Amino acid sequence: MKFKLYILFFLISTSLFAQKVTTSVDTSQNKIGAEFKLTLKTSVNKSEKVKFPEAKNFAALEVIQSYTIDTIKKNDSYELVKKYGLTQFDSGKYTIPSLKILINGKPVFSDSIKVEVSNVKVDTLRQKMFDIKSIETVKEPTNWWIYLIAVLIIIALILLGIWLFKKYKNRPKQEQLLYKSPIEKATSLLQSLENKELWQHGEVKEYYSQLTDIVRNYIEEEIQIPAMESTTSELILSIKKTASQKKMKLSPEALKNLEKVLKQADLVKFAKVKPLDFEIEEDKKRITSAVVKIHDSIPIIVEEKDELDIWNEQQKEAARILKLKKERRKKVMTGLGFVVGFVIGTFLFLVITKGFDYVKDNILGHATKELVEGEWITSEYGNPGIKIETPKVLKRMDTEKLLPKNAFAILKEMQMFGYGSLTDSFYVMISTNKYKKETEVNFDTELQGITNSWETTGAKNIIFKQEEFKTTQGITGIKAYGTMTVIDKINNKSEKMYYEILLFKQDGGLQQIMISHKEDDKYGKELLDRIVNSVELKSAQE
Repeated sequence: MKFKLYILFFLISTSLFAQKVTTSVDTSQNKIGAEFKLTLKTSVNKSEKVKFPEAKNFAALEVIQSYTIDTIKKNDSYELVKKYGLTQFDSGKYTIPSLKILINGKPVFSDSIKVEVSNVKVDTLRQKMFDIKSIETVKEPTNWWIYLIAVLIIIALILLGIWLFKKYKNRPKQEQLLYKSPIEKATSLLQSLENKELWQHGEVKEYYSQLTDIVRNYIEEEIQIPAMESTTSELILSIKKTASQKKMKLSPEALKNLEKVLKQADLVKFAKVKPLDFEIEEDKKRITSAVVKIHDSIPIIVEEKDELDIWNEQQKEAARILKLKKERRKKVMTGLGFVVGFVIGTFLFLVITKGFDYVKDNILGHATKELVEGEWITSEYGNPGIKIETPKVLKRMDTEKLLPKNAFAILKEMQMFGYGSLTDSFYVMISTNKYKKETEVNFDTELQGITNSWETTGAKNIIFKQEEFKTTQGITGIKAYGTMTVIDKINNKSEKMYYEILLFKQDGGLQQIMISHKEDDKYGKELLDRIVNSVELKSAQE
């Protein structure tokens, strides 16, 4: 019985020991408004669930930041690290209270810690003091230029419409210019009628109506008789009479075929007769043959022309051709004007409604946007290896040209890979170093060397911050970040860039990742975040 109690006591004490919470702060004394970092650590098994407190205030201290939980694997257990950013805007001594952490639903309490907040001393002798300025109303800016552009576009479109209306309102028909002779016009119209396939789609009456109109118009133009207002019988008699007067060699068969088709058309139009398909085909052949034979029967009259008449006709033909060319050129220019106007109008409309950034990103093109949406590549670079995902394959850089010769006196091996340059809209560089002798790598010294090299290339106003960085594998390093102004000497332009540098040291070696993009480029930030989140490091022993 005692043995069982000892075992039970041992298990309970082990559980309590495993569930102990370690409490610490980065500093116990701070200035008004400065951040205290409170750290809670506990070790648990894989199956245990831990819930850290979430609140806006811990007693009198305000929680300004609740950091994500870091997980560190230690043998069969996990160490969970939770950090809080606290602050206070009144001076005095405060106590961070004991906080309740739930482990598998059971409460475990942290230790309370005392902190002190002190005032910021202001030297009023050296720094002048000024009265508080009165509140001034700020006038809302009016985008009057947007409305001005819209009005100008509307006026331009109205004027263009009026001009086109006046130009084409009384435009003469060009039908006479399309056909050199009545027979050419008739045969062309007959072919166009067949292409419509009216009778094939059941419109037999419309087909015969257009067929007879074409033939009657041809007869009026070719032999000058009133064919359109004549009945079929009257028309045939007029043709016979005219053929006799003009000595036309018109065969009786041609007149018979013409009369047969015209009578068939009268029956279709007025008696609602529906001829069969083969009858319609026969009528089409008869009417075509009749038109050709009427044309062939007209005697050719050869007129003697003197040189002046010939020259006049040549001038008229040249003028006709020139007129056609001018009209064709006007059509082309009008079409181009419409296209250009439409493109400009669409561009301005999108700029006004969507903004210039939308037009620049989706129509004009955006270099970093294309990188974000393109195909990404995962690859390993350097030794020890850095596995990383990038929008483009990084190219190996010649370290002998980039570094001074005395640098290789201490370096055993150095590999560099990059995409772009510091003055480009986006830049990625990876380097790995191994030293000949055992060397204690100092991150501050390395970062100072990097910023010094930037300054030699013309970078200015370098703002520098740094903090601890940890990969998903738990490898700890340093992240430096900030902004700088770089000078593009080729285009003589300056650009403000945002950068991040990741530094890691393993067995005396150095692994470095550097990324930069234009400060206000949202796509550059997407590229940077995705690359940083993909970083995986291989140790020097692998």
